[in-house]
Amino acid sequence: MLVHINGEEKEVEDGLTVTQLLSVLGLGGRRLAVEYNREVLPNSQWEGQNLRDGDALEIVHFVGGG
Repeated sequence: MLVHINGEEKEVEDGLTVTQLLSVLGLGGRRLAVEYNREVLPNSQWEGQNLRDGDALEIVHFVGGG
């Protein structure tokens, strides 16, 4: 199925959750914010949110500095 991640189309396995997608992308365990179809998705809901064809996600990670 096709999803849009940060403005780019990506082919992913059917039925992935947001948590599984982040793992596939090598982002598991990082401090992230995820916008799912134009709504901020709390990380407590990532495991239960299954992706569907055409979904749009914006994924940002936090960087520190000083």
